[in-house]
Amino acid sequence: MRTVADFYQDCLAAVGQQPPLEVQLADAVSCVLAEDVEAPFDLPVADLAACDGYAVRSEDLAGARPKEEVELPVTEEIRAGDVNPAALVPGSAIRIASGAPMPAGSDSVIALDFTDRGLAKVRVRTQPAIGENIRRRAEDVERGEVVLRKGTRVGARQVALLAGVGRSRVFVHPRPRIVILSIGDEIVEPGSKARPGTVFDANGHALSTAVADAGAQTFRVAAVPDEPHLLRETIEDQLVRADLVLTTGGISYGSGDTVREVLSVLGTVRFDNVAAWPGHILGVGTVGGDEDGKGGIPIFCLPGDPVSAQVCFEVFVRPALRHMQGWTQLTRPSVKAAVDRAWYSPRGRREFVRVRLVGDPRNGYQAKVMGAPASLLLSALAESNALAVVPEATTNVRVGDMLQCLVLE
Repeated sequence: MRTVADFYQDCLAAVGQQPPLEVQLADAVSCVLAEDVEAPFDLPVADLAACDGYAVRSEDLAGARPKEEVELPVTEEIRAGDVNPAALVPGSAIRIASGAPMPAGSDSVIALDFTDRGLAKVRVRTQPAIGENIRRRAEDVERGEVVLRKGTRVGARQVALLAGVGRSRVFVHPRPRIVILSIGDEIVEPGSKARPGTVFDANGHALSTAVADAGAQTFRVAAVPDEPHLLRETIEDQLVRADLVLTTGGISYGSGDTVREVLSVLGTVRFDNVAAWPGHILGVGTVGGDEDGKGGIPIFCLPGDPVSAQVCFEVFVRPALRHMQGWTQLTRPSVKAAVDRAWYSPRGRREFVRVRLVGDPRNGYQAKVMGAPASLLLSALAESNALAVVPEATTNVRVGDMLQCLVLE
């Protein structure tokens, strides 16, 4: 039997990081940077006004107060985008827009709220401090400074910074394309009539959502029956658009389960009894490569039970997908929580129990077990927000025991 830790490493070893690709800024969104990004210039490139107002010398407004206003002539107006602003003459003011370059000779900006907003002359009722309302050159970033590190996910805030330093293209690890196959004669699409002997394709839809949540692209294929020829054709057809294939079902030892038979011809896939619950039988390897698996597409084979498939995805597949995308943090965050009930845990297996976490870091967390731990209930899975991890050596979990919990949301 393979340990959870060993099979986890097998999954990571089966995939590699997506090769860096230079893309337009809009196409980099949700991808992970494959390069350190340096600022090619100071940001801001010059001293700028931080608000609408008047550029002045602070000393020219000495003694200004609400009942003793100081009047200055307004000699110029500087707008945002002006390249060569006029210099400030001592004893005068220049009307200035937010974001406009500061004129030589000025040392502060008096905001409009503290003036009468005059055009030819302005009356000011407070003295600004030197440097007030000025964004200094390189206040944000300096030329040559690394502004975003390799491994950073590109979102709206990162796009703002990249555009701000003039980058229109960046190198990223592109989002991997994941093909999802649900396998079984009994599987039908949701929306059709429920009949004895059929089950709706919960796995295909749930795993598509989980894959997208992990940052990858999803291609869900209609359920494939347990027919070797049809299954082989489907897998071969999907390899042209797959960076990884994810299957569910068809991997037990029943006579109708054909995945092992088909994959033994298509690739090098190893099926293991893994010391995990739920889960147990899992497969990992490649398809479509040479005899040694080189040049093949990674494939992960999960159980057909929807709860088992979701748990195994979180424990084994999601970290592999994040590794493909260049993430440095692969696993979910975890906290310790006190469980609210006792139960028996399978000996020699690492059990992942569906729980709902409540609490906070200061007062501690409590884990409410959703449903019976031994029962694989979709309703309990839907109500949970974490997985409580019971170590292999623990068989009797008691009320109040502190367990490590993987936080799902």
